[in-house]
Amino acid sequence: MTLQQMMPDELRVFYEAALKEYESCKAKGLKLDMSRGKPAREQTVLSDDLFDIDIREHFISDGVDAGNYGGFDGLPCCKRYFAELLGVQFDEVFAAGNASLSLMYDTISKAYTHGLLRSPEPWCKLDRVKWLCPAPGYDRHFKICQSFGMELITVPMTSDGPNMDLVEELVKDPDVKGIWCVPKFSNPDGIIYSDSVIDRMAALKPAAPDFVIMWDNAYCVHEFEGEFLPFRDILTLCREAGRPDMVFEFASTSKVTYPGGGIACFAASKDNMDYMKKLMSIQTIGFDKLNQLRHVLYLKDKEHTIAHMKKHAALMRPKFELVEEWLSREIAPLGIGHWHKPLGGYFVSFFAMPGCAKRINELAAEAGVVMTGAGATYPYGKDPEDSNLRIAPSYPPLEELGEAMAVFCACVKLAAAEKLLNK
Repeated sequence: MTLQQMMPDELRVFYEAALKEYESCKAKGLKLDMSRGKPAREQTVLSDDLFDIDIREHFISDGVDAGNYGGFDGLPCCKRYFAELLGVQFDEVFAAGNASLSLMYDTISKAYTHGLLRSPEPWCKLDRVKWLCPAPGYDRHFKICQSFGMELITVPMTSDGPNMDLVEELVKDPDVKGIWCVPKFSNPDGIIYSDSVIDRMAALKPAAPDFVIMWDNAYCVHEFEGEFLPFRDILTLCREAGRPDMVFEFASTSKVTYPGGGIACFAASKDNMDYMKKLMSIQTIGFDKLNQLRHVLYLKDKEHTIAHMKKHAALMRPKFELVEEWLSREIAPLGIGHWHKPLGGYFVSFFAMPGCAKRINELAAEAGVVMTGAGATYPYGKDPEDSNLRIAPSYPPLEELGEAMAVFCACVKLAAAEKLLNK
Protein backbone atom coordinates (compact mmCIF):
# COMPACT_ATOMS: atom_id res chain seq x y z
CA MET A 1 0.00 0.00 0.00
CA THR A 2 1.34 3.45 -0.91
CA LEU A 3 1.27 6.28 1.60
CA GLN A 4 -1.24 8.18 -0.52
CA GLN A 5 -3.63 5.22 -0.24
CA MET A 6 -3.52 5.13 3.56
CA MET A 7 -6.38 6.32 5.71
CA PRO A 8 -5.52 9.06 8.25
CA ASP A 9 -5.26 6.60 11.15
CA GLU A 10 -3.02 4.32 9.12
CA LEU A 11 -0.85 7.26 8.12
CA ARG A 12 -0.41 8.33 11.73
CA VAL A 13 0.68 4.81 12.67
CA PHE A 14 3.15 4.87 9.77
CA TYR A 15 4.44 8.27 10.88
CA GLU A 16 5.10 7.06 14.43
CA ALA A 17 6.99 4.03 13.09
CA ALA A 18 9.00 6.21 10.70
CA LEU A 19 9.85 8.63 13.51
CA LYS A 20 11.01 5.77 15.70
CA GLU A 21 13.15 4.40 12.84
CA TYR A 22 14.67 7.82 12.26
CA GLU A 23 15.43 8.41 15.96
CA SER A 24 17.14 5.02 16.06
CA CYS A 25 19.36 6.06 13.13
CA LYS A 26 20.07 9.41 14.73
CA ALA A 27 21.12 7.78 18.00
CA LYS A 28 24.01 6.01 16.24
CA GLY A 29 25.94 9.29 16.00
CA LEU A 30 27.06 8.66 12.44
CA LYS A 31 29.39 10.92 10.47
CA LEU A 32 29.04 9.88 6.83
CA ASP A 33 29.66 11.84 3.64
CA MET A 34 27.68 11.40 0.41
CA SER A 35 28.00 15.03 -0.65
CA ARG A 36 30.22 14.79 -3.75
CA GLY A 37 31.10 12.24 -6.41
CA LYS A 38 34.55 11.43 -5.06
CA PRO A 39 36.41 8.22 -5.92
CA ALA A 40 37.19 6.09 -2.89
CA ARG A 41 40.78 5.33 -1.97
CA GLU A 42 40.24 1.76 -3.18
CA GLN A 43 39.71 3.30 -6.63
CA THR A 44 42.62 5.73 -6.66
CA VAL A 45 44.98 2.99 -5.44
CA LEU A 46 44.36 1.27 -8.77
CA SER A 47 46.61 3.91 -10.34
CA ASP A 48 49.42 3.85 -7.79
CA ASP A 49 51.71 2.10 -10.30
CA LEU A 50 51.75 5.41 -12.14
CA PHE A 51 54.32 6.64 -9.62
CA ASP A 52 56.68 3.77 -10.42
CA ILE A 53 57.10 4.85 -14.03
CA ASP A 54 60.54 6.33 -14.74
CA ILE A 55 59.75 9.13 -17.16
CA ARG A 56 63.33 10.44 -17.42
CA GLU A 57 64.25 8.33 -20.44
CA HIS A 58 61.13 9.64 -22.21
CA PHE A 59 61.72 13.37 -21.56
CA ILE A 60 62.16 14.03 -25.27
CA SER A 61 58.76 13.11 -26.69
CA ASP A 62 58.10 13.75 -30.40
CA GLY A 63 60.96 16.25 -30.31
CA VAL A 64 59.47 18.16 -27.35
CA ASP A 65 61.34 18.31 -24.04
CA ALA A 66 58.71 17.46 -21.43
CA GLY A 67 60.93 18.93 -18.73
CA ASN A 68 61.23 22.39 -20.26
CA TYR A 69 59.25 25.14 -21.93
CA GLY A 70 57.58 24.44 -25.26
CA GLY A 71 54.68 22.30 -26.34
CA PHE A 72 52.23 25.00 -25.30
CA ASP A 73 49.15 23.02 -26.39
CA GLY A 74 50.35 19.79 -24.80
CA LEU A 75 52.69 16.94 -25.64
CA PRO A 76 51.84 15.38 -29.01
CA CYS A 77 51.52 11.97 -27.34
CA CYS A 78 48.96 13.43 -24.91
CA LYS A 79 47.03 15.07 -27.74
CA ARG A 80 46.99 11.73 -29.60
CA TYR A 81 45.75 10.00 -26.46
CA PHE A 82 42.79 12.35 -26.01
CA ALA A 83 42.08 12.41 -29.75
CA GLU A 84 41.67 8.63 -29.75
CA LEU A 85 39.73 8.63 -26.50
CA LEU A 86 37.21 11.20 -27.76
CA GLY A 87 37.23 10.19 -31.40
CA VAL A 88 38.34 13.63 -32.61
CA GLN A 89 41.22 14.83 -34.79
CA PHE A 90 44.71 15.45 -33.43
CA ASP A 91 44.70 19.16 -34.28
CA GLU A 92 41.34 19.59 -32.54
CA VAL A 93 42.87 18.80 -29.10
CA PHE A 94 44.47 21.10 -26.56
CA ALA A 95 46.02 19.02 -23.73
CA ALA A 96 46.27 21.04 -20.53
CA GLY A 97 46.53 20.69 -16.76
CA ASN A 98 44.67 18.77 -14.14
CA ALA A 99 41.08 20.07 -14.35
CA SER A 100 38.54 20.26 -17.16
CA LEU A 101 36.41 22.52 -14.95
CA SER A 102 39.16 25.17 -15.12
CA LEU A 103 39.10 24.92 -18.91
CA MET A 104 35.33 25.35 -18.93
CA TYR A 105 35.54 28.38 -16.68
CA ASP A 106 38.33 29.80 -18.82
CA THR A 107 36.27 29.41 -21.99
CA ILE A 108 33.35 31.33 -20.49
CA SER A 109 35.70 33.92 -19.01
CA LYS A 110 37.31 34.59 -22.38
CA ALA A 111 33.88 34.91 -23.98
CA TYR A 112 33.18 37.70 -21.48
CA THR A 113 36.47 39.53 -21.76
CA HIS A 114 37.26 39.02 -25.45
CA GLY A 115 34.35 37.24 -27.05
CA LEU A 116 34.44 33.88 -28.78
CA LEU A 117 35.59 33.43 -32.36
CA ARG A 118 32.17 34.32 -33.82
CA SER A 119 31.25 36.99 -31.28
CA PRO A 120 30.38 40.44 -32.68
CA GLU A 121 31.68 41.85 -29.38
CA PRO A 122 32.76 40.62 -25.93
CA TRP A 123 29.88 39.42 -23.79
CA CYS A 124 30.75 41.91 -21.05
CA LYS A 125 29.49 44.67 -23.36
CA LEU A 126 26.06 43.08 -23.78
CA ASP A 127 22.99 44.14 -21.80
CA ARG A 128 22.18 40.53 -21.00
CA VAL A 129 23.50 37.03 -21.56
CA LYS A 130 21.24 34.02 -21.19
CA TRP A 131 22.34 30.41 -20.77
CA LEU A 132 20.46 27.12 -21.10
CA CYS A 133 20.83 24.75 -18.16
CA PRO A 134 19.47 21.21 -18.51
CA ALA A 135 18.25 20.21 -15.07
CA PRO A 136 18.74 18.28 -12.94
CA GLY A 137 22.33 19.14 -13.79
CA TYR A 138 25.81 19.83 -12.45
CA ASP A 139 25.83 22.58 -9.85
CA ARG A 140 29.35 23.77 -10.70
CA HIS A 141 28.29 24.43 -14.30
CA PHE A 142 25.49 26.64 -13.07
CA LYS A 143 27.77 28.49 -10.67
CA ILE A 144 30.20 29.37 -13.47
CA CYS A 145 27.33 31.07 -15.29
CA GLN A 146 26.09 32.77 -12.13
CA SER A 147 29.55 34.16 -11.41
CA PHE A 148 29.35 36.10 -14.69
CA GLY A 149 25.84 37.36 -14.03
CA MET A 150 24.13 35.29 -16.68
CA GLU A 151 20.40 34.70 -16.71
CA LEU A 152 20.01 30.95 -16.26
CA ILE A 153 17.15 29.22 -18.06
CA THR A 154 16.12 25.74 -16.92
CA VAL A 155 15.64 23.11 -19.62
CA PRO A 156 13.99 19.95 -18.26
CA MET A 157 15.82 16.69 -18.78
CA THR A 158 13.99 13.78 -20.39
CA SER A 159 15.02 10.12 -20.49
CA ASP A 160 16.84 10.89 -23.77
CA GLY A 161 18.58 14.11 -22.73
CA PRO A 162 17.53 17.79 -22.70
CA ASN A 163 14.07 18.68 -23.98
CA MET A 164 15.10 19.56 -27.53
CA ASP A 165 11.75 21.03 -28.53
CA LEU A 166 12.32 23.68 -25.87
CA VAL A 167 16.01 24.10 -26.72
CA GLU A 168 15.22 24.69 -30.39
CA GLU A 169 12.66 27.33 -29.42
CA LEU A 170 14.88 29.08 -26.87
CA VAL A 171 17.89 29.46 -29.18
CA LYS A 172 15.80 31.72 -31.42
CA ASP A 173 16.56 34.41 -28.83
CA PRO A 174 19.89 36.12 -29.76
CA ASP A 175 20.60 36.71 -26.05
CA VAL A 176 20.87 32.93 -25.53
CA LYS A 177 24.59 32.24 -25.85
CA GLY A 178 25.03 28.60 -24.90
CA ILE A 179 24.04 25.36 -23.23
CA TRP A 180 25.70 22.92 -20.83
CA CYS A 181 25.68 19.25 -21.83
CA VAL A 182 26.93 16.11 -20.05
CA PRO A 183 26.10 13.68 -22.85
CA LYS A 184 27.06 10.36 -21.30
CA PHE A 185 25.92 9.38 -17.80
CA SER A 186 24.69 12.91 -17.13
CA ASN A 187 25.24 14.44 -13.71
CA PRO A 188 23.16 13.54 -11.72
CA ASP A 189 20.59 11.46 -13.68
CA GLY A 190 23.05 9.11 -15.38
CA ILE A 191 21.21 9.60 -18.69
CA ILE A 192 22.87 8.83 -22.02
CA TYR A 193 21.83 11.31 -24.70
CA SER A 194 19.98 9.56 -27.53
CA ASP A 195 21.20 9.76 -31.12
CA SER A 196 18.18 11.91 -31.93
CA VAL A 197 19.02 14.43 -29.19
CA ILE A 198 22.67 14.60 -30.29
CA ASP A 199 21.72 15.04 -33.94
CA ARG A 200 19.29 17.83 -33.07
CA MET A 201 21.88 19.49 -30.84
CA ALA A 202 24.45 19.53 -33.65
CA ALA A 203 21.81 20.82 -36.09
CA LEU A 204 20.78 23.81 -33.97
CA LYS A 205 20.41 27.11 -35.81
CA PRO A 206 20.73 29.63 -32.97
CA ALA A 207 20.13 33.32 -33.51
CA ALA A 208 23.37 34.18 -31.69
CA PRO A 209 26.34 33.69 -34.08
CA ASP A 210 28.54 32.84 -31.09
CA PHE A 211 26.19 30.35 -29.43
CA VAL A 212 28.32 27.57 -27.90
CA ILE A 213 27.60 24.01 -26.80
CA MET A 214 29.72 23.22 -23.75
CA TRP A 215 30.04 19.44 -24.17
CA ASP A 216 31.36 18.13 -20.84
CA ASN A 217 32.21 14.50 -21.61
CA ALA A 218 33.26 13.84 -18.02
CA TYR A 219 32.09 10.22 -17.89
CA CYS A 220 33.03 9.05 -21.39
CA VAL A 221 34.63 5.78 -20.18
CA HIS A 222 32.87 5.42 -16.82
CA GLU A 223 30.60 2.40 -17.23
CA PHE A 224 30.14 0.34 -14.10
CA GLU A 225 27.64 -2.08 -15.65
CA GLY A 226 27.92 -3.67 -19.08
CA GLU A 227 30.44 -3.11 -21.84
CA PHE A 228 31.83 0.21 -23.06
CA LEU A 229 29.22 2.28 -24.88
CA PRO A 230 30.61 4.25 -27.85
CA PHE A 231 29.54 7.89 -28.14
CA ARG A 232 29.04 10.25 -31.05
CA ASP A 233 31.72 12.73 -32.11
CA ILE A 234 29.93 16.05 -31.61
CA LEU A 235 32.70 18.02 -33.36
CA THR A 236 32.25 16.09 -36.61
CA LEU A 237 28.47 16.32 -36.36
CA CYS A 238 28.61 20.11 -35.94
CA ARG A 239 31.06 20.39 -38.80
CA GLU A 240 28.81 18.32 -41.06
CA ALA A 241 25.86 20.49 -40.04
CA GLY A 242 27.74 23.62 -41.15
CA ARG A 243 28.46 24.95 -37.63
CA PRO A 244 31.97 23.63 -36.85
CA ASP A 245 32.70 26.38 -34.31
CA MET A 246 29.56 25.85 -32.21
CA VAL A 247 31.00 23.31 -29.75
CA PHE A 248 33.78 22.92 -27.19
CA GLU A 249 34.28 19.42 -25.77
CA PHE A 250 35.97 18.74 -22.42
CA ALA A 251 37.36 15.64 -20.72
CA SER A 252 39.83 14.64 -18.03
CA THR A 253 41.26 11.69 -16.15
CA SER A 254 40.06 13.02 -12.79
CA LYS A 255 38.01 9.87 -12.09
CA VAL A 256 40.33 7.60 -14.05
CA THR A 257 43.52 8.15 -12.03
CA TYR A 258 43.58 10.89 -9.39
CA PRO A 259 41.12 13.75 -8.85
CA GLY A 260 43.20 16.92 -8.92
CA GLY A 261 46.25 15.01 -10.11
CA GLY A 262 45.26 13.96 -13.60
CA ILE A 263 45.26 15.55 -17.04
CA ALA A 264 42.53 17.39 -18.92
CA CYS A 265 41.81 18.66 -22.40
CA PHE A 266 39.41 20.56 -24.55
CA ALA A 267 38.61 19.79 -28.17
CA ALA A 268 37.37 22.32 -30.71
CA SER A 269 37.41 23.19 -34.39
CA LYS A 270 40.75 24.25 -35.91
CA ASP A 271 39.56 27.86 -36.19
CA ASN A 272 38.38 27.85 -32.57
CA MET A 273 41.68 26.29 -31.56
CA ASP A 274 43.75 28.93 -33.33
CA TYR A 275 41.69 31.70 -31.72
CA MET A 276 41.89 30.22 -28.20
CA LYS A 277 45.63 29.59 -28.49
CA LYS A 278 46.22 33.27 -29.17
CA LEU A 279 44.38 34.20 -25.97
CA MET A 280 45.80 31.40 -23.83
CA SER A 281 49.40 32.03 -24.92
CA ILE A 282 49.27 35.22 -22.88
CA GLN A 283 48.24 33.53 -19.64
CA THR A 284 50.62 30.55 -19.64
CA ILE A 285 53.76 29.25 -21.31
CA GLY A 286 52.48 25.71 -20.94
CA PHE A 287 50.94 23.16 -18.63
CA ASP A 288 52.51 20.29 -16.69
CA LYS A 289 53.96 18.16 -19.48
CA LEU A 290 55.65 15.79 -17.03
CA ASN A 291 52.26 14.76 -15.70
CA GLN A 292 50.95 14.48 -19.24
CA LEU A 293 53.86 12.17 -20.11
CA ARG A 294 53.43 10.11 -16.96
CA HIS A 295 49.74 9.57 -17.66
CA VAL A 296 50.21 8.63 -21.31
CA LEU A 297 52.92 6.12 -20.43
CA TYR A 298 50.59 4.62 -17.84
CA LEU A 299 47.19 4.71 -19.59
CA LYS A 300 48.72 4.13 -23.06
CA ASP A 301 45.59 4.35 -25.22
CA LYS A 302 41.82 3.99 -25.32
CA GLU A 303 41.89 0.19 -25.09
CA HIS A 304 44.09 0.16 -22.00
CA THR A 305 42.04 2.97 -20.42
CA ILE A 306 38.79 1.04 -20.86
CA ALA A 307 40.46 -2.03 -19.35
CA HIS A 308 41.59 0.10 -16.41
CA MET A 309 38.06 1.44 -15.95
CA LYS A 310 36.71 -2.11 -15.67
CA LYS A 311 38.66 -2.31 -12.40
CA HIS A 312 36.85 0.81 -11.24
CA ALA A 313 33.55 -0.74 -12.35
CA ALA A 314 34.13 -3.80 -10.18
CA LEU A 315 34.36 -1.49 -7.16
CA MET A 316 31.56 0.88 -8.13
CA ARG A 317 28.93 -1.67 -9.19
CA PRO A 318 28.26 -3.14 -5.71
CA LYS A 319 27.72 0.36 -4.31
CA PHE A 320 25.11 1.28 -6.90
CA GLU A 321 23.48 -2.11 -6.49
CA LEU A 322 23.26 -1.45 -2.75
CA VAL A 323 21.57 1.93 -3.36
CA GLU A 324 19.13 0.26 -5.76
CA GLU A 325 18.42 -2.48 -3.23
CA TRP A 326 17.59 -0.01 -0.45
CA LEU A 327 15.42 2.23 -2.60
CA SER A 328 13.57 -0.69 -4.21
CA ARG A 329 12.84 -2.31 -0.86
CA GLU A 330 12.14 0.70 1.34
CA ILE A 331 10.81 3.44 -0.95
CA ALA A 332 9.31 2.03 -4.17
CA PRO A 333 6.44 0.07 -2.51
CA LEU A 334 5.35 3.21 -0.65
CA GLY A 335 5.08 5.33 -3.81
CA ILE A 336 7.05 8.21 -2.27
CA GLY A 337 9.99 8.45 -4.66
CA HIS A 338 11.42 7.44 -8.00
CA TRP A 339 14.87 7.44 -9.56
CA HIS A 340 16.79 6.72 -12.75
CA LYS A 341 18.91 3.57 -12.64
CA PRO A 342 22.25 4.51 -14.23
CA LEU A 343 24.72 2.20 -15.97
CA GLY A 344 27.69 4.46 -15.31
CA GLY A 345 28.79 7.77 -13.91
CA TYR A 346 28.85 8.70 -10.24
CA PHE A 347 25.32 9.52 -9.08
CA VAL A 348 21.77 8.39 -8.51
CA SER A 349 19.21 11.13 -9.06
CA PHE A 350 16.38 10.63 -6.59
CA PHE A 351 13.01 12.37 -6.82
CA ALA A 352 11.10 12.51 -3.55
CA MET A 353 7.50 13.61 -3.13
CA PRO A 354 7.25 17.29 -4.15
CA GLY A 355 7.99 19.60 -1.25
CA CYS A 356 10.14 17.07 0.63
CA ALA A 357 13.73 17.37 -0.62
CA LYS A 358 14.87 20.15 1.74
CA ARG A 359 13.29 18.39 4.69
CA ILE A 360 14.99 15.10 3.78
CA ASN A 361 18.32 16.86 3.48
CA GLU A 362 17.80 18.54 6.85
CA LEU A 363 16.84 15.27 8.57
CA ALA A 364 19.82 13.44 7.04
CA ALA A 365 22.25 16.12 8.25
CA GLU A 366 20.83 15.90 11.76
CA ALA A 367 21.37 12.13 11.64
CA GLY A 368 25.00 12.52 10.55
CA VAL A 369 24.73 11.98 6.77
CA VAL A 370 25.98 14.88 4.65
CA MET A 371 24.50 15.15 1.15
CA THR A 372 24.61 17.68 -1.66
CA GLY A 373 22.20 20.47 -0.76
CA ALA A 374 18.62 20.17 -1.94
CA GLY A 375 18.11 22.29 -5.03
CA ALA A 376 21.79 22.22 -6.03
CA THR A 377 20.97 20.34 -9.23
CA TYR A 378 18.91 23.30 -10.52
CA PRO A 379 19.90 26.82 -11.58
CA TYR A 380 20.20 29.25 -8.66
CA GLY A 381 19.79 26.24 -6.32
CA LYS A 382 16.02 26.44 -6.75
CA ASP A 383 14.26 23.17 -7.48
CA PRO A 384 10.72 24.24 -8.43
CA GLU A 385 9.31 21.00 -7.04
CA ASP A 386 11.64 20.74 -4.03
CA SER A 387 11.97 17.11 -5.02
CA ASN A 388 15.41 16.20 -6.40
CA LEU A 389 18.31 14.90 -4.33
CA ARG A 390 21.66 13.67 -5.63
CA ILE A 391 22.95 10.45 -4.06
CA ALA A 392 26.73 9.99 -4.40
CA PRO A 393 27.57 6.40 -3.43
CA SER A 394 31.20 6.21 -4.59
CA TYR A 395 33.17 7.45 -1.59
CA PRO A 396 31.90 5.56 1.49
CA PRO A 397 32.93 1.92 2.03
CA LEU A 398 30.07 -0.55 1.44
CA GLU A 399 29.30 -0.95 5.14
CA GLU A 400 29.09 2.81 5.68
CA LEU A 401 27.07 3.23 2.49
CA GLY A 402 24.54 0.75 3.85
CA GLU A 403 24.28 2.80 7.04
CA ALA A 404 23.91 6.00 5.03
CA MET A 405 21.15 4.50 2.89
CA ALA A 406 19.31 3.31 6.01
CA VAL A 407 19.35 6.90 7.24
CA PHE A 408 18.35 8.28 3.84
CA CYS A 409 15.38 5.94 3.48
CA ALA A 410 14.24 6.68 7.03
CA CYS A 411 14.38 10.40 6.22
CA VAL A 412 12.42 9.97 2.98
CA LYS A 413 9.68 8.06 4.81
CA LEU A 414 9.49 10.51 7.68
CA ALA A 415 9.42 13.57 5.41
CA ALA A 416 6.71 12.04 3.22
CA ALA A 417 4.56 11.10 6.22
CA GLU A 418 4.92 14.63 7.65
CA LYS A 419 3.94 16.15 4.31
CA LEU A 420 0.82 14.04 3.94
CA LEU A 421 -0.28 14.53 7.55
CA ASN A 422 0.12 18.31 7.22
CA LYS A 423 -2.27 18.27 4.26
